[in-house]
Amino acid sequence: MTQAPAQRGSTTGTGAPAPSDRNSLSVGPDGPLLLHDHHFIEQMAHFNRERVPERNVHAKGSGAFGTFECTADVSQWTKAAMFTQGTTTDMLARFSTVAGEQGSPDTWRDPRGFALKFYTTEGNWDLVGNNTPVFFVRDTMKFPHFIRSQKRRGGNGLRDNDMQWDFWTLNPESAHQVTWLMGDRGIPRTWRHMNGYGSHTYLWYNEAGEKFWVKFHFISAQGVECLTQDEANRIAGEDSDFHRRDLNEAIERGDHPSWTLKVQVMPYEEAKTYRFNPFDLTKVWPHSDYPLHEVGTMTLNKNPDNFFAQIEQASFEPSAIVPGIGFSPDKMLLGRVFAYADTHRYRIGPNYQQLPVNRHRVEGAYTYQFDGPMAYDHVGDAPKYAPNSYDAPYSDLTGPVEDGWETDGEMVREAYTLRAEDDDFGQAGTMVREVFDDAARERFVDNVAGHLAGGVSEPVLERAFEYWTSVDAEIGKRIEEAVRSGDHGAPAPHPTEAQEVVEA
Repeated sequence: MTQAPAQRGSTTGTGAPAPSDRNSLSVGPDGPLLLHDHHFIEQMAHFNRERVPERNVHAKGSGAFGTFECTADVSQWTKAAMFTQGTTTDMLARFSTVAGEQGSPDTWRDPRGFALKFYTTEGNWDLVGNNTPVFFVRDTMKFPHFIRSQKRRGGNGLRDNDMQWDFWTLNPESAHQVTWLMGDRGIPRTWRHMNGYGSHTYLWYNEAGEKFWVKFHFISAQGVECLTQDEANRIAGEDSDFHRRDLNEAIERGDHPSWTLKVQVMPYEEAKTYRFNPFDLTKVWPHSDYPLHEVGTMTLNKNPDNFFAQIEQASFEPSAIVPGIGFSPDKMLLGRVFAYADTHRYRIGPNYQQLPVNRHRVEGAYTYQFDGPMAYDHVGDAPKYAPNSYDAPYSDLTGPVEDGWETDGEMVREAYTLRAEDDDFGQAGTMVREVFDDAARERFVDNVAGHLAGGVSEPVLERAFEYWTSVDAEIGKRIEEAVRSGDHGAPAPHPTEAQEVVEA
């Protein structure tokens, strides 16, 4: 008879030997439990609290660690240290769906979050984007309303197509993003087979103080591959964690996915007269106007050791920027600069930045953040106020800032100043007519018609037909005919290699 291996004793949260992980303390084997069984109380109390609130948006996802290597000289545009040619920076990526909850299927039709955290020598830089270069709305005031329209109804607790189309058709600026969503790229085959975009316009500035506007594109080295609606529906029923599992297993077997970072760069002054408003998140910059410039390569090569500590508690925020990178007048970006950090303070706690996965890698850093729940970092008795007489560092910048831009005008509540070619449907129409081929248009009509047939009521349905007719008259007519006739079966099979989108 073999002897059972010796058990190594566990400990309590304070590090003392645990009395027992098998039995609670009771008065006799059949008696009541005792309140002073502190180990049992600690285990149950912690169990009751071991889930933080899920993200209100992007709840379902996963990610991995890796590196970014800058392979090109872009010092003419930015002085950011991580963009020095030959520099390698540790990083974390998290991919997700937007609307679904923690337990929702990975293969629902939905944009995918593409959030990146770079642990640079100058502090953390977070780029919080999607797998699309545009978004549904252009002003952050609308963001909570949009998300609620994609979630669940207050009465029956069900997601509702009627609610989604009600919002979209009453906000025609959504047309470009909804065209992406209902097209082939609305359901990526895997996270490895999708591109990622910073989406917003950002500011770059170099050592000489020259400024440029920039958009970030991460192009998948694996190619862009997508699922049909039928494939996605089948996988959702077989494996709701399909995308999460695929990334983990690919890295585990040494198949490390990578993306090439490319940027579009717009000279600072050109933004003032460009034909589209370059800060409107519902628009792209056509590559014919601003071509892509290669910067470097992002490679994911390490799975998390602990999902909760390194993925669920990972906190990405557009407010995390470094010298050489700044914000722009993009209203969605400026609203997110506040909102993302604030949701982390609620969800994880005010000291979320001290967690290992979120902690910066800067030696000698000194912050005046002080105390709060779960505070860990401290500087002993050093001053926690500024200025002070004890040589504790503090910033004393006055005057113009390197990462700013000039503006003037009265206070208003408006969108953006319209430019010569600004409209809500133009770029969506270009995508349908010039980017999609005939087979892609057929699948697009089928996807939209199937979604509209899923409980969308009048007058929302009629507005939806007008919405797509405004995008393209022929597409609008085909969508209406498909819905009215009920002819919107399974989408036709499509090539796995999708063409790169360059809107002219």
